[in-house]
Amino acid sequence: MARKTLPKQVAFPLNRAFTFVESGPVLLISTRRRDKINLMTASCHASMGFEPTLGICLGPWNFSYAALEETGECVVAIPPAGMLEKVVAIGNCSGGDTDKFSAFGLTPMPARKVQAPLVAECLYNLECRVVNRELVSVHNFFILQGVWAWRNPSPADARSFHAVGDGTFIIDGETVNLRHKMTKWQDCI
Repeated sequence: MARKTLPKQVAFPLNRAFTFVESGPVLLISTRRRDKINLMTASCHASMGFEPTLGICLGPWNFSYAALEETGECVVAIPPAGMLEKVVAIGNCSGGDTDKFSAFGLTPMPARKVQAPLVAECLYNLECRVVNRELVSVHNFFILQGVWAWRNPSPADARSFHAVGDGTFIIDGETVNLRHKMTKWQDCI
């Protein structure tokens, strides 16, 4: 019997390992602090439950960090792939001196349960409240609970995109439907 040749594994820099475990799609985080609305780009986040509960990591140097700390609420929006360059540009400027909705031609819409605005051009918007701050002082990690969800029913482009972590991105491609094989979860789909 022929012996199978296995691919060789090579060492990878530990400080770059986040690039292959980067989580879901790139997000826009919408906040409102006093009368100022803001957007920031975030790719460091984690799904933490079906409720939905998610965690996001924001640095204290971000304008949105102070807004989230003060108000305890935000909107997590999923932009379409066609907005990729715009989303990168949003991440390259500060809400402290830039009205990002105006500067990038985006439309704020009223949310139902939080004061932060929805982003009309996005595929999905999830209104959230901070439910746990225990990891904020140690890891800048806010745990959010979704309180209302929205979906764009007719997006021009329904693909999202994911950050690799090194300035490159992966745009969603082919969708494979295996719902019929999800026998354990039939009640959920």
